[in-house]
Amino acid sequence: MDLATLAQVLDSTLRLATPLLFACLAGLISERAGIFDIGLEGKILASAFLAAAIAFVSGNVWLGVLAGIAVSVCMSLIHGVASITFRGNQLISGVAINFLAAGLTVVIAQNWFQQGGRTPSLTGDARMAQVDLPFANALADVPLLGPIYGILSGHALLVYLAFLCVPATWFLLFRTRFGLRLRAVGENPAAVDTAGVSVIGLRFGAVAICGVLCGLAGAYLSTGLSAGFVKDMSAGRGYIALAAMIFAKWRPWHAMGAVLLFGLLEAVANRFQSIEILGLALPIQVMQALPYILTVVILAGFVGRAIPPRAGGSPYVKEH
Repeated sequence: MDLATLAQVLDSTLRLATPLLFACLAGLISERAGIFDIGLEGKILASAFLAAAIAFVSGNVWLGVLAGIAVSVCMSLIHGVASITFRGNQLISGVAINFLAAGLTVVIAQNWFQQGGRTPSLTGDARMAQVDLPFANALADVPLLGPIYGILSGHALLVYLAFLCVPATWFLLFRTRFGLRLRAVGENPAAVDTAGVSVIGLRFGAVAICGVLCGLAGAYLSTGLSAGFVKDMSAGRGYIALAAMIFAKWRPWHAMGAVLLFGLLEAVANRFQSIEILGLALPIQVMQALPYILTVVILAGFVGRAIPPRAGGSPYVKEH
């Protein structure tokens, strides 16, 4: 692999890892507060559809992004009401959201645009523009530094926001009072309640943040990474984000490394039709399945070793 090809693969890695990173951080914050969220996939899908639809109708991509965030937050609040207020099963609620999003996006898209459950292609201001970093052209011919800077330049604004969210999430969880209480709610909600802090309020706050991040993931998927919405375009990214979160053991910096690994595998699969290993050529189907194979391997090998928040998945019942 020459340097130019490597640069292209790494450039694609950043783009493909972005929606995974948003979703992984979303699940991390939610589960740190004790709310398991299988519904990441559904929120990404719903956000991707509405973001693309509103961007096409309005001709403004940022209105589409806001619409994507709004629908994702609404679905998160539905999950919150079901699992926090009514103390329902969090896994069933998340799966229901996935089914709801998978069905409604296709039905509404077909009724709205009559294009087989997809939106028209986005062009102009309806699609997210690329951001060129300062001095990108001036440094292009500088050995080593030029290619590295070129990899970092020329991405949509949400790509940079996703990676800025990593230190922001770390700071929120481990350097603020809100983060301390959020983590405490996921470990021992009764102690938090005894201290006079609202367990329900903190968990709804975490669920809302999760909705915003999933909204950004879906909006980028359909308006930045692609040029419109197609049926089931989330393609399991919500589940891959959950696997990356478990692999990272609910830690933001480790989560970034995990999603970059998934993004790299997808970039390699997209770039190369086949790869020879020990004289055996792997077919394109195997290459495309690599991220999902890694997901299964991680879930099989790390679920038992990774220890989730102790109160995760359990509704809190206040003692009188």
